[in-house]
Amino acid sequence: MDLAHILSLVGGLGLFLFGMKMMGEGLELVAGSKLRGLLEKLTSNPLLGVLVGVVVTGAIQSSSATTVMVVGFLNAGLLKLEQAVYVIMGANIGTTVTSFLIGLKINYLAPIAVFLGVIMVMMFKKKIVQQTGMVIIGFGILFTGMDAMSSAMAPLKDIPEFAQLMVQFSNPVLGILAGAILTAVIQSSSASVGIVQAMAASGVVGLGGVVYILFGQNIGTCATALLASIGTNRAGKRAAVIHLLFNVIGTLIFIPITMFLPYVPFIESLTSDPKMQISVAHIIFNIVVTLVMLPFAQILVKLAAKLVPGQESEYEEMRLHYLDERILQTPPIAVAQVIKEVERMAGIASRNFKLSIQVFFKPDKEKRQQIRQNEQVLNFLNHSITSYLVKIHALDLMEADNRLIGSLFHVVNDLERVGDHAENILEYSEQFDRGLPFSPSAMEELKDMSGRVQLIIDKSIAFFMERKPDRAAADVIIAGEEEIDELVLTLRAHHVTRLNALECSPEMGMTFVDILTDLERVSDHATNIMYAAFDDDCA
Repeated sequence: MDLAHILSLVGGLGLFLFGMKMMGEGLELVAGSKLRGLLEKLTSNPLLGVLVGVVVTGAIQSSSATTVMVVGFLNAGLLKLEQAVYVIMGANIGTTVTSFLIGLKINYLAPIAVFLGVIMVMMFKKKIVQQTGMVIIGFGILFTGMDAMSSAMAPLKDIPEFAQLMVQFSNPVLGILAGAILTAVIQSSSASVGIVQAMAASGVVGLGGVVYILFGQNIGTCATALLASIGTNRAGKRAAVIHLLFNVIGTLIFIPITMFLPYVPFIESLTSDPKMQISVAHIIFNIVVTLVMLPFAQILVKLAAKLVPGQESEYEEMRLHYLDERILQTPPIAVAQVIKEVERMAGIASRNFKLSIQVFFKPDKEKRQQIRQNEQVLNFLNHSITSYLVKIHALDLMEADNRLIGSLFHVVNDLERVGDHAENILEYSEQFDRGLPFSPSAMEELKDMSGRVQLIIDKSIAFFMERKPDRAAADVIIAGEEEIDELVLTLRAHHVTRLNALECSPEMGMTFVDILTDLERVSDHATNIMYAAFDDDCA
């Protein structure tokens, strides 16, 4: 094997890996909203969980990426471990799609695919067309790289030393170890299986010489998830362990099957194409192991809990519940998750305002403390979500998601300001402890106005989170906000009258006006949240 063949092999491998990455990223962008919908509808139903794992991995062409995503979801609180185990199982089946495509005799389509994809990317402005073009280009580059690798490796079959080396891999331990190391280095079982298929296509090896390497590749793909679990909560670590256990147990099941049953001859009888033989072996392994392990999924969960012992710490407010850096690798999912975090922030802001009003009319030491803690959480969420939104905005998003992210910047800021005004109202309530109350009529007016404001907050948040702008519903909110603006002027006039009649303490005169101002500002920020709904693609 001369230098030209070595360079051809290296170049072919580079094209193959780049093509696979490009095709996976393109598929992910094209199917982004559908992937998000699948994960949002995920339940604890085992078959549905497996199906989600198959579809998501089939789209992004990497079981490692799916498992890393699952680790991120667990760390973010989107999934429970009992659900995630089924997604992980499905991911192993989904990863066989690439090997099956490679096994098909469609290499001649590669140049046509590259040309067609380039035309779609360069000549069309629609993002969906460009993203589809990326998928097609990636498909063509992948097969171009595969052909280059196969041609470069053809001379290896005439080298006795290489033939002897490959014989060593027919040993289960060595074969599994080689497959695991290769996949751990490349960080993609689909890519490492593709390399083995290229070797088979060149006539260098047959299925019998690489079957144990295939088993090892399933174990090696766990390395990515194990590394990704570092720094996550226990559920994330347990998911990575489940992925490893699943593939190790599957390999232990197939070793005796391969050694003592005519497993290899059976697959060879199904097709004479070496590439397709490897693909079929890869598919059978993952489907059979999934079917065998499916009834024992919860046992895997318990075993992972023993291997990663301990209890999660008590619920910690001062953290992001739905966001995780790993999810940024899948932009559509990151968008769905940041919406959930904003919904959580909206709930805290609304509750804090309600608590501040309750404390204003009925002092409560415990509720005051809760308001202060919630205000700290709101400040934390404001900075953290905004930082996350900046990172998402830099990703390649669909146009609708781009507009939605832009509107969320404003929503987060308005929610934080609602929290600030709630804290102001809390401070006003503390003046009552010094014996400076308002008159009964003033208190009744404030009760009425605060109730109106709370209603606008709830309607505006619900309106935005529905993300289906309805002009009639918006008009109701706008009308309510305008009524509050008018009510502020009326109540100020009433309070001047009370002050002149000495019905209220002069010391509280400015405080009453300040409270009205805070209530009016809260209604303004709430209405801004409603308007933000018209900035995304639902308008």
